[in-house]
Amino acid sequence: MKTLKLIPFLLLLIFTSCSTVTVYSDYDKTVDFAPYKTYAYFKPGIDKVEISDLDKRRILRAIDDQMQAKGFTKSDNPDLLINIFTKSREQVDVNQFSAGWGYGWGWGWNPYMMYGGNQTTVSTSTEGTLYIDLIDAKKKEMIWQGEGVGTLTRNIDKKDEKIAEFVGKILAQYPPVKK
Repeated sequence: MKTLKLIPFLLLLIFTSCSTVTVYSDYDKTVDFAPYKTYAYFKPGIDKVEISDLDKRRILRAIDDQMQAKGFTKSDNPDLLINIFTKSREQVDVNQFSAGWGYGWGWGWNPYMMYGGNQTTVSTSTEGTLYIDLIDAKKKEMIWQGEGVGTLTRNIDKKDEKIAEFVGKILAQYPPVKK
């Protein structure tokens, strides 16, 4: 019976751990975001991003989708310039599990431990960060920055989905809600 009570808790833990993108944003609190209706990409900044051209296009398509869903249009004379920046790092996780058996509690040598029960696993993953900067095109000042941090995938079938998740969660923070 106690096991049945734990199942909803475990399912909640599993589902909340599936969302692997954490987002943050920062903005200029003196800016009125309402007048901004058009955008373009800041080409000199986009060209400097050190990722594959395929991933760069995936990110820009996802940004286009999100901006258009918010009512923005691309323009040759934009209100906003959009720039991106990325970084990544390898993450190594080492897990040790010791399921030794024997008798007694406490410290000391256990002859049974050397025959099994010890297990070490090492796994690696790539953690990526995507920054999306919104720049006032007339003033040439950054007015908003969103950041998404999460685990990246090399699986080509899941890249579009993962990038769309990053961009969607970041741009969900825009425009900021003033308090």
